[in-house]
Amino acid sequence: MTQLTAQRTRWEDTGVGRPLRIEVAGETNVGMKRTHNEDNFSIFEESGLYVVADGMGGHASGEVASKMAVDALREFFQATAEDPERTWPYKMDRSKGYEENRLITGIKLANLRIYDAAQREARQRGMGTTIVTLFAVEDGVYIAHVGDSRGYRVRDGKIEQLTEDHSLLNDYIKMRRLTPEEIANFPHKNVIVRALGMKDTVKVDTCHEQPRENDVYVLCSDGLSGPVTDEELLEIVSSTRDLKAAASKLIERANENGGPDNITVVLARWVA
Repeated sequence: MTQLTAQRTRWEDTGVGRPLRIEVAGETNVGMKRTHNEDNFSIFEESGLYVVADGMGGHASGEVASKMAVDALREFFQATAEDPERTWPYKMDRSKGYEENRLITGIKLANLRIYDAAQREARQRGMGTTIVTLFAVEDGVYIAHVGDSRGYRVRDGKIEQLTEDHSLLNDYIKMRRLTPEEIANFPHKNVIVRALGMKDTVKVDTCHEQPRENDVYVLCSDGLSGPVTDEELLEIVSSTRDLKAAASKLIERANENGGPDNITVVLARWVA
């Protein structure tokens, strides 16, 4: 029940004075408690785009939503690569550059496709998906996300979470400064306040990063970030040079720690 892929792509310039390339590996696993996998991931090497989506809505619907998100992004990026002057269905945000707008628009299109499908099909009513993406461009990378799938950066022996969960728990943490015990016992940990497919429009959060040599960016569903602590994630990524092996070890650790949900991870390392 595991998919695995590894790709290498060229990276033109990160501002460090020499060209780097990107090594990428991804893996998904059903986990220990679920009977089917509603997660999806993709590595679009030709676009420098990496995607993790965690579907919601029960058997079939969650799988459909996460696959629709991945497929919609792929189709939009292919279409705009072939025709950069293509008219977009959403206005550009003039405060952001072309490539950041391109990523946001692709995710908004995915949201609308999922929402429309859910309105048409009664058995898919209420389906949705979280999404986290990394998009490598000439002047760095853009991380974009909706929901509680996360993006991390591992650099110089430290790990930093680059995304903020769109979850009820995170809202409570920000409002009430919950104690670690209150966080551990929070009764609605799985409640998402923002996801693709919930409404006909969606707000997409983005950030821009300048990768350095040996940086590793981690995209994952909450099936990994929940059971596996940041410290465990850092230790495995830092101590395992081969990214395919690192992805497998992270999946194994999540399952060792209970594997309560589907588990998906994509790792991208910048190397000389």
